[in-house]
Parts: sequence; structure tokens; C-alpha cells
Amino acid sequence: MGPTDAPARAANRTAGRFRRALAAALTLSLMLLVVAAPRPAAAMEIQTVTTPGGLTAWLVEDDSVPIVAVNFAFEGGDSQNPDGKEGLANLLSATLDEGAGDLDSQAFQARLQDLSVRLSFNSGRDNFYGSLRTLSPTTDEAFEMLRLAINEPRFDAEAVERMKRQIVAGLRNEETDPNAIGGRRFAELAFPDHPYGKPRDGTIETVTSLTSEDLASLRQRLFARDGLKIAVVGAIDADKLATELDKVFAGLPETGDLTPVADITPRTDITETVSLDVPQTSIRLGLPGLKRDDPDFIPAFVMNHILGGGSFSSWLYEEVREKRGLAYSVGSYLIDYAHSGMLAVATATRADRAGETLSIIDEQVARMAKDGPSAEELAKAKAYLTGSYALRFDTSDKIAGQLLGLQVQGIGKEYIEERNDLIEAVTLEDIARVRKRLLDGASPLVVTVGPQAPAVAQ
Repeated sequence: MGPTDAPARAANRTAGRFRRALAAALTLSLMLLVVAAPRPAAAMEIQTVTTPGGLTAWLVEDDSVPIVAVNFAFEGGDSQNPDGKEGLANLLSATLDEGAGDLDSQAFQARLQDLSVRLSFNSGRDNFYGSLRTLSPTTDEAFEMLRLAINEPRFDAEAVERMKRQIVAGLRNEETDPNAIGGRRFAELAFPDHPYGKPRDGTIETVTSLTSEDLASLRQRLFARDGLKIAVVGAIDADKLATELDKVFAGLPETGDLTPVADITPRTDITETVSLDVPQTSIRLGLPGLKRDDPDFIPAFVMNHILGGGSFSSWLYEEVREKRGLAYSVGSYLIDYAHSGMLAVATATRADRAGETLSIIDEQVARMAKDGPSAEELAKAKAYLTGSYALRFDTSDKIAGQLLGLQVQGIGKEYIEERNDLIEAVTLEDIARVRKRLLDGASPLVVTVGPQAPAVAQ
């Protein structure tokens, strides 16, 4: 549905490592581009595979292309970073494939290249994600590489320090990036004294202090069978998949050691400007939102599409960019964390027009709160959202990502067939109810980063 924290943040890699991985990535990507074709989502047969070891996975078997795509997630992500060790889950994602078993970093990466295997990890707020892409003739070898990374990572001092240096270099660059500064401050203010308010990639100080022992400890806490979700698409049958999954995951502990994360209502009544001498001002605005399991989430999703989620067709795009040329891009999106929800708006504009831009955003939010969309606007939004849904299933990569996302959000596989009907069923009355819940009388959280506080027209 809306953007998840599932995210997609790739870990920084060295230039040499990039060159080694490029051949494998191109091999897989070119094959996907050649054969990719939209398929009716409802036409997919999603098998539930239960392994002898008790693992469960969703499988779409497809022999049309000799590729296997595996996406998986462990419960717990950045929200499990201990206090003072912010950035640990991100560093874990960057080091799992930096050597495992008897293979050091260079040997492990060379082996991936030889097999044309793409292996990646990343951390989100609520989950720790991994993916495997392989050609079917090397399925056994690819799953063995995944087994090593999950069960026997080396966390060699040289590799850990190298990854830390790269992350720290990125953090130093972000010190003068208004969007990065705004994003961090926005989270801090919206979720005070909560894991969602902590910097996902950490700080220079916290990352510098992280150790191999810290990585091993977090891996042990996160990697467990009870919080594991798996989605697989491609040229592999259920029996073969069950065997391979047990080799990789069945030896993990039954339960993890997760720190409970409390539900939190984000703060939305603060305005703050971070002073930075840059030509553009970054603007972020936050309003109340909904968690994914809220009955009003679908109407909120449609409402947001009309307000700012619909790119070229949204109110914000029309008023901010098309009519006035104030920003290259502007949009709104739903944040649907496991323990909180928010509706957010983001853009960047010339510093001397930041106040005007913010005023227009406020006007469009007030317009949605007071009047809502017309019947024609609702009909166009529903037509776009239902018509474009098939594009989420036009490659093995996308299908695996969609199936994993549903599992992480606790949504059944039948949702794929029902989703468009749910969109079509949204009425103007539904939109009125949800906009009253979220927007009526709400005072937004506003964070701007630029040379001066925007002078907002009254």
C-alpha cells in the first residue's frame, strides 16, 4: 500500500567491491529486463510451503525464467539498537556479506561474483531484511552462500572497520545536507524518547564506537525463526525450496531476544527551523496518521493519493510545481510503522520562497480537511490506483517484495485479489470520515532547514 519502512537502503560498498558485484548484477538484471511482462496479480498461485524444520514461506513457482528471487525479514530492525549504539543494525546489514565461514571478505565477494549471485541486507525501523537473487542452475551454491552469511558471519576487524569508515564518511556528508538534517530532526521531534526518533544510521560517535562483538550480539538477538517471514519467486519447486530453507534458517534459535517497542502517537504541534547556509530550504510537515491495521487505512491511502501521493495528479504537485514552479518535487506519504502512523509532506524550494511554499501546503491540507475531493477526483484516483497495481508484479523481484511486504504487515495472501475491490469501495463518505480523524483541527509538525525561518503568509 503506502510506503513501508520496508524500505530499500543498500549498504555502502567500496569501489572495488562494486566492480566485482557489477557482473553478477548485470547478468540477473538484463535477464529480468528481457523477460519482464506485467501479469495479472490475481492469476498468481501463491503456495504456502511448510518445511520439515517448521519454517513457513510463500512461493510463486515460475519456470519461465531460470531465476530464483528470495526476500526475507526478521522481526526487529533499527528499533532494536541499544541506547548509545545507534546505527548498529545498519552496520550489521553492511557486514554480513563481508566474509563468512572459511571465506574472508575478498573470497566471499569473489565467490558471489563467480556464481552470479546477488546477496543484500538492509535494516528498517521494525524489521531486518535480506534478499537473494540467483540463476536456477546455481541454486544450491547460492543458498549455501546465504547460509554462511546468516549463520557464520566473520565480522573480521578489517572488514568491520572498513564498513564503519564508509558509513562515517556518509554521515559527514549529511552534516551539510538539508534533507538529511531535516529528516533526522523531524524524527526526533515526532517520536521523542522512542526508538523511531533515533538516527537510523547512527551518529559519527556511535558508529565509531561499534565493535564486532556488538554485531555478533545483535545478530543473535534478531535472527530467530519465530519472527521470520519468507517470500520466494522463480524456478524452484516447493520440495526443493523447503530443503534449502531448512539448510539456511532451521538452525536458528526458535525465539529472538527483542526489546519491546511501545506504541506512540507522534507529536504534531511543533515548528522548528534548523539554520543552514544553503540556497534551498528543505521542508517537512507531519500530521496524524494510521497504522496499517487500522480499518480506515485504505480510505486514508486514497485520500493521500489525491492530496500529494499521486505525483503528477495530486493537489500538492498541481499547486506547488505546476502552477507556481516552486519545487522540482513535492509529495505526501503515509508512514506506517508497526507502532505508529503519520501523514508526512516533503519538498525543497528556493530559500526566499520557502514561506510561500509552506503556505500553499497548509492551504491544500486545510482544503482537504474542510472540503475533501470531488466525486470526479475520487474516481480518477481509484482508477489510477487499481489500474497501476499490476505494475507491482511485473518482475520476480517485485513479486517477491510484494509478498514479503504483506507478510510483514500481517496481511493474508488473499489481499492481492481483494485489494482493488477495497480501493473501488472507498466512498466520499469514507474520505470525509478519515480526513476528519486525521486533519480536522490538527496542528502539524513543521521542520525546515535553510538560511532562515520561512515567513509564512497569514
